[in-house]
Amino acid sequence: MASVSGGVALSCPSRLSHRSSSSSHRRHVSSSSVKMAVSVDEKKKSFTLQKSEEAFEIAKELMPGGVNSPVRAFKSVGGQPILFDSVKGSHMWDIDGNEYIDYVGSWGPAIIGHADDEVLAALAETMKKGTSFGAPCLLENILAEMVISAVPSIEMVRFVNSGTEACMGMLRLARAFTGKEKIIKFEGCYHGHADPFLVKAGSGVATLGLPDSPGVPRAATFETLISPFNDLSTVEKLFEANKGEIAAVILEPVVGNSGFIAPKPDFLNALQEITKENGALLVFDEVMTGFRISYGGAQEYFGITPDITTLGKIIGGGLPVGAYGGRREIMELVAPAGPMYQAGTLSGNPLAMTAGIQTLKRLKEPGSYEYLDKITGELIQGILDAGKKAGHAICGGYISGMFGFFFTEGPVYNFGDAKNSDTAKFARFFRGMLEEGVYFAPSQFEAGFTSLAHTPEDIQQTIAAAEKVFRKI
Repeated sequence: MASVSGGVALSCPSRLSHRSSSSSHRRHVSSSSVKMAVSVDEKKKSFTLQKSEEAFEIAKELMPGGVNSPVRAFKSVGGQPILFDSVKGSHMWDIDGNEYIDYVGSWGPAIIGHADDEVLAALAETMKKGTSFGAPCLLENILAEMVISAVPSIEMVRFVNSGTEACMGMLRLARAFTGKEKIIKFEGCYHGHADPFLVKAGSGVATLGLPDSPGVPRAATFETLISPFNDLSTVEKLFEANKGEIAAVILEPVVGNSGFIAPKPDFLNALQEITKENGALLVFDEVMTGFRISYGGAQEYFGITPDITTLGKIIGGGLPVGAYGGRREIMELVAPAGPMYQAGTLSGNPLAMTAGIQTLKRLKEPGSYEYLDKITGELIQGILDAGKKAGHAICGGYISGMFGFFFTEGPVYNFGDAKNSDTAKFARFFRGMLEEGVYFAPSQFEAGFTSLAHTPEDIQQTIAAAEKVFRKI
């Protein structure tokens, strides 16, 4: 199990029977024709964001805040937001021509690398047949079978178009199945921007310093109960105070929207026990962790099978997608099999299905998760060592291709702990790393991601850049 207690996390082995393969690793690091990054010093000399600045000034007149998702505006880190032009493998290029090693990965989907050649080729073939049918297609069957065979809790699945939409459908389903309305969520866990979830939701909400969002009526969140993550005592008290009224406990099994926070030993087991005892459902929001920390997600990694699971990001291979699934008896309530209504114009569209199928095929190759574990461990250990050597308070951890670090001594077990971080220092670190050609998420409260396209050279260059920036800040 991962630890965030001031040192690098020691991941337990995946429960998948993936075999290590040096030839497979070589393929992962060389499959994309990524041009080698120029040296750190050369990057710094040529670094400019003039074109991004000019374009962003125009964007602010066209879109609220100049962006279509708040964290992209750099509000918590300051400086000039970047407009990107292209991506390939583990690298990104902005409109000023600056090149970056990327650890955002489009916020998680790019686990095999950006613009993978095999994915692009498959998409090109699919597009010849059309981009959307608004009717069933065979590709939906194929991806559904892959998801069901991989994720322990899923016997039937419904595809949608985003993680938010998946969580909206999941919530309605949990209430329909149990006949109850109240839910327990955890402070700092983000389940999309639907009204019932915008209560202490972490991520972009935390970045903007908003505890809630205007426009969310009290009635929408009245049935939402809150507990700190990793705090079983509070969960037990909530069940005691709301006997027979709680439909579900919903959580990110590994938090990514408050930064990387792993569950304490036995926390997930205890949640499973208490939900069963009280006739409530256990829901894992695996939009971020699904197919990332193991092929079967966090539930396979930790050996805990929830009642319902939400997915997104990776199962669309970089195209808009989401899904929710669970036991057959629960899912058969979803229309048209049952009375719980949910629909979507572009749900199951052939492009998203194609990209998802190709991505999951690659992830299933032997050695995939061992390689992610190796490079991510080296990355986070190198960053933590460099930070401490330079005299900074820093802690962090990782599991497979997901990681995070906080500018605090730690340990960090919940969002309250995470908020002890020196966010001003993180902002200086973030901007310094940009100038050295490394792109992390523009918020202290976001997890980072590696991919099969990241090379050992990428990792070493990142650590060298971090050493340089840590000395300056």
